[in-house]
Amino acid sequence: MNRLIRWYDYITFNVYFLGLTTLSQTMGLITPLLVQQFVGETQKATYYGTFRLFTLMVALLAQALMGIVSDRSKLAWGRRRPFILVGTIVTAILTILIGFTAGMEGMTGFWVLFAIGLVQPIASNMSQAAEQGIIPDLVPDEKRGRFSGVKALFEIPLPLIIVALTVGKMISNRNMWGGLLVAVGVLLLVMLLTMLVPEKPITQVPPIDWVPFVRLIFMTLVFTAIIYGSGQVVKFVSSGLAGITSPTSLFIIMGLIGLAGMLIAIVAGVWLSVRISLGGSAQNNSSFTWWVVNRLAFLVGAVNISAFAIYFLQARLGYVKEAAAAPASQLILIVGVFILFSTLPAGWMTDRFGEKRVVMIAGLVAVLGIIVALSVPSLLVIYVGGCIIGISFGLFYTSNWALGTLLVPKEEAGRYLGLSNLAGAGAGAVGAYIGGPIADFLTAQVPQVPGFGYVLLFTVYGLLFLFSVLALSQVKNTRK
Repeated sequence: MNRLIRWYDYITFNVYFLGLTTLSQTMGLITPLLVQQFVGETQKATYYGTFRLFTLMVALLAQALMGIVSDRSKLAWGRRRPFILVGTIVTAILTILIGFTAGMEGMTGFWVLFAIGLVQPIASNMSQAAEQGIIPDLVPDEKRGRFSGVKALFEIPLPLIIVALTVGKMISNRNMWGGLLVAVGVLLLVMLLTMLVPEKPITQVPPIDWVPFVRLIFMTLVFTAIIYGSGQVVKFVSSGLAGITSPTSLFIIMGLIGLAGMLIAIVAGVWLSVRISLGGSAQNNSSFTWWVVNRLAFLVGAVNISAFAIYFLQARLGYVKEAAAAPASQLILIVGVFILFSTLPAGWMTDRFGEKRVVMIAGLVAVLGIIVALSVPSLLVIYVGGCIIGISFGLFYTSNWALGTLLVPKEEAGRYLGLSNLAGAGAGAVGAYIGGPIADFLTAQVPQVPGFGYVLLFTVYGLLFLFSVLALSQVKNTRK
């Protein structure tokens, strides 16, 4: 960009992330409630897990494809803005259509929601992939840190505050349309502000190399098949335990089965996916593969605690359907605020004590947070556990990414670090698709213990935090 950076560029370049996160957090409250309405209490977590698996895998592919297309755009109006405009409008229309599904019933409603849910990530990732290119396109290297800091502000705490203070309260009062309209309104507003970005058309672009994308398609299919297969095995094994009535026995057996299924999906999925994507070079950098394993194992717990927050609060504390939306949004807000508070100290700690050590501390702190949150069926105690978990997330996001940048070849950093999306999208798929049926099965088997299935599921997530620490032992020291 030829002109000088102005103060409002920090806003217009980054404000679109406010709309993306506001929408995603809103759908994270509404979608579980719609699934619950369509399929009933006994199968809600299973079907929600299915919804998460396939929509997240579509999102993974859509973001990569849209990134390739917008990188090579020669449109006169700019390289990124046309994709943001079109993607936003289509996303808004699809979000409104989701609102109309609330008037439907039974499996018809679920499959209509599922169909819209498969298309919506394509539209939203058209915008997101283009938005992610604005800072690399237009910001000088020496100012990207400051722009990234503003991006983090728009991406994490501000939308969580908006959702907690507005959308969460509306949904808890059974005003789903109000919550959807707030999310869509925020998305449209930030899109209009993003149109002020001073883009200019480009005239020369390199030809599209489709080989990496073809590899990504194959990798996604393999990863999806592993998750699906692990989930089916867990369902089959659990069906044979219907005759066991002891809660303790069921807790131990199903906990081991669920943990084994998720570990297989994580380790086998990552190893095969990295090998498909990187080819023979993956064998020469096993530390990188274990870094992805560490990242995915941690994020399975981190992502799905949020995804199942409504169901957990309903079962554990007795909230009735939409009433759980308000405390769930408050819990997400608390976690987000403590992520913000711990991020800056995490950077200093990483530089002072080393990346691996801080990643390990993050995993152990997350385990502590899970223990506190599950110790007593009290909303206050759950909030305290959320504070601890938020601190662990801030430590992890900072130190884990710093560790990854040290493990990749500098000349292929983009190619390697792009695989971090495998952990981002795969976390929601692994934890929800395999974990959902476990929660449903145990809730039906042990109805006399409130929240029994979700206590076990969150315990498994805590064990995955611990496994993420163990995976670090296979990552070689990168600096002293």
